[in-house]
Amino acid sequence: MARSMCWHCQSEVKGEYLCGQCVKVQPLSKDLDYFTCMRLPRLLDIDQDKLQETFYDLSRTFHPDFYSDKDDQEQVISLGNSALLNTAYRTLKDPIQRAEYLIRLEAGSVKDIRSNPPADLFDEILELQEDLEEFRSLSSDSDAERMEELRQKLNVNREALEKRQGQMESSLKKKFGEWDVIQRRSPQSTDAREKKDAVLKEMQEILSDKTYVRNIVNDLIETAG
Repeated sequence: MARSMCWHCQSEVKGEYLCGQCVKVQPLSKDLDYFTCMRLPRLLDIDQDKLQETFYDLSRTFHPDFYSDKDDQEQVISLGNSALLNTAYRTLKDPIQRAEYLIRLEAGSVKDIRSNPPADLFDEILELQEDLEEFRSLSSDSDAERMEELRQKLNVNREALEKRQGQMESSLKKKFGEWDVIQRRSPQSTDAREKKDAVLKEMQEILSDKTYVRNIVNDLIETAG
């Protein structure tokens, strides 16, 4: 909650969304994390049914349409709460966004998207970029044969990178499981903190690699079809 007292009648509120005395809607704190907002533990393999159930439940509580005949303050609060609720739902529903959000929540920030290829793809990506540049420089009238040759090669590379994306997603899901095991057992211990930091770093690396490869694949699709 944004405060421990009702903004309207000053009665004490203890996490309720509606004041127990005057029944006015209470503002959600902007510092409220999305997992807490959705009444979920801070895990990566979440209960999607529970997420949706909570979303629908809170939507009925906060939807602006239900406050159209209320005073201005309640309308403003319902709009703010609904916006936070929608963002939390979209973020936690998508596994990649959920992982990125968890890293920001736990580590304080997310490392910038890498500007260099993943180490094990370095030579392959450099050659691929050279082929892309050549393909873009060719004329469809005078270099049709070379263009088609490069197009086929680029499409083969794209398929290989798409397969690699799938492997990265599998690796990421494995890290989801590792995180959840640590979080369920002893999330507050010093040993657990070290293990969690290690998993967060590994997930961060996978997500960074995945983003880089996804951008290359999109470039290939846009350039060579």
